[in-house]
Order: sequence, then C-alpha cells, then structure tokens
Amino acid sequence: MIIETNSEKETYAFGLELGKKAHAGQVYTLVGDLGVGKTVFTKGLARGLDILEPVSSPTFTIVQVYEEGRLPFYHFDVYRIGDVEEMDEIGYEDYIYGDGVSLIEWANLIEEILPEHYTEIKIEKDLEKGFDYRRISICEY
Repeated sequence: MIIETNSEKETYAFGLELGKKAHAGQVYTLVGDLGVGKTVFTKGLARGLDILEPVSSPTFTIVQVYEEGRLPFYHFDVYRIGDVEEMDEIGYEDYIYGDGVSLIEWANLIEEILPEHYTEIKIEKDLEKGFDYRRISICEY
C-alpha cells in the first residue's frame, strides 16, 4: 500500500490513524533517511494510542517506553547500536513480544532479530513533487 502526504500535518494524521487501529503485540519498523518525517509520523502514532506526553526520538537510550496510553508504546531507535547483542541487554524480546505496540526506527540494522510478522513503514521524499511531499509505503511481513 502507498500513501502520499503533502504536509507534516498529513504525515502526522496517517500515523494517528495507524495508532488508533494498532493492537497489542503490533510491531512496526520505520525506514527513512534523516529528515523525512519519521518523528512526525511517530508522534501521530503515539497520539493514536492515546499517549499525551511529548514523544521524541530515543537516539541515546535505544528505547523509550510510554505506558499511559490505550496500550504501552515502545519506541526504539537503533541507529547507534553497535551490534544486535545490545538489544538483548535492553530486554528487546520482552518489549517486542509483550502486550504493547513497538515501533523500531532503523530496523534494517537488526533485521536478523525482527519478529516473523511486522509492518514496515518506509517514508521517502521526492523533491520534484514538492518539499513537503512524502511517499509512505506500507508492507506486511
């Protein structure tokens, strides 16, 4: 499935809709270059889970946990991970196979430990279509 957005507001709204539909055990992977709107999308997803506190990228902590929403939300940013064994140290499987919703940014760096089923969200720019244009691809695995 392909979604096209033309503003941060539309990218946020798409995340919001996915968050409203998310269920316990749902795993999303988020792929995209720096500056494509991954954080905007993530904020929308969190709001769709009824999370009201500010959401930011957990770049230095690897995982940020939000528990006050409709479902717990586990937001991973594995960009700075040195090797997949670091994921064991933070209890990765407890989150991924738990009762919450997980979103993993830069998941391509830990492909070998991704669960069998997940939803990949890929966000891309196309400057020929405008500065705020985003092409969002959704693929189920």
